[in-house]
Amino acid sequence: MKLLMYSHFFSPSVGGVETIVLSLARGLAELRDKEGRAQFEIVLVTEIPAGDFLDTELPFRVIRNPGWIQLVRLILESDVVHLAGPALGPLLLAHVMRKPVVVEHHGFQTICPNGQLLMEPKGVPCPGNFMAGKHAICFRCNAGEGWAASLKLWLLTFVRRFLCARVAANITPTQWLENLVQLPRTVSIAHGVEKFREGSDAPRKSDRPALVFLGRLVSAKGVRALIQAAKILHERNHIFHLLIIGDGPERASLELVVRDSGLGARVQFLGKLGKQQLEAALAGATAVVVPSLGGEVFGLVVAECMARGLPVVASDLGAFAEVMGDTGIVFRNGDLEDLTAKLGCLLNDLPVAAMIGDCARKRALENYSCEAMVNSHAALYQRIVSGVGR
Repeated sequence: MKLLMYSHFFSPSVGGVETIVLSLARGLAELRDKEGRAQFEIVLVTEIPAGDFLDTELPFRVIRNPGWIQLVRLILESDVVHLAGPALGPLLLAHVMRKPVVVEHHGFQTICPNGQLLMEPKGVPCPGNFMAGKHAICFRCNAGEGWAASLKLWLLTFVRRFLCARVAANITPTQWLENLVQLPRTVSIAHGVEKFREGSDAPRKSDRPALVFLGRLVSAKGVRALIQAAKILHERNHIFHLLIIGDGPERASLELVVRDSGLGARVQFLGKLGKQQLEAALAGATAVVVPSLGGEVFGLVVAECMARGLPVVASDLGAFAEVMGDTGIVFRNGDLEDLTAKLGCLLNDLPVAAMIGDCARKRALENYSCEAMVNSHAALYQRIVSGVGR
């Protein structure tokens, strides 16, 4: 089967979409039938330049920044078009050429004009104003982009919904998102994560409990609230240190907050880490904190840390709650006191933290394997090509 995968974001860019697309494309390219033949001939199209990334080392073909004529030819040659998000250009072209399309939703672009399900400029969770028909609120929410840009975002949301309602299948990584998007022919396929080794070359314990944040340093990730919680824990004489792993536009301002709060000895910014450095840093973690305010459809960091056997403390977003089940700790989104209390309880009972991590690892290995993700996608493509369920 000839499968065209389109993802605006791809390696060497770093993020959840890039990670899932690479894992899925690689897994599909390695599938073999009973005679040992490849089940899929994959071409991956992206707008991201290669930089130092070696496309030739991948088991599939990568085309970067194609022209429109080349993109049209690639769509015509494919049996199925897989879009990582409702990208309008490829979606329109495939629709015109009557090619079966699968849209995997990595965001909220079909139910929220800004795609984040967050109300700007405060970055607080949106209750679903677009789907509720409260469009004046949507206009005001995105007015910071200018009224013309806000109108464009609003109109394009209708276009995306119209086109996604007519594709062969919509894929969401959680049932929670499936319920939100309310699109026909939607199936939930959980993201798959790497099978991290139990244990590590680095010691699992440090001289004091370590809380870890891992992600981009942007307002929607809630790092500022985590630092405020750390200040309260410090004032209550809890023994811990906080590692902030990642980079982003808010790093400088967050470092200033740490300095002004007198937390310089407690909080360390590690920036982006290579794979070995990351595993070494996480090996000594007591818990990973994911205080996102919104914009999350799955929570890849949550599932990856669960697979490492680390307890996760996360805001009670629907995606996080579904991924963790009863193997994690949730706090009320935006509730600083609740976050502080949950972290304090964990720091006071390290054996319970370790037990939670063990349960989380078991759940991740049972529910979020790359093999299951790849096989579920492959089965869906086969049903679409054969006409079953269409």
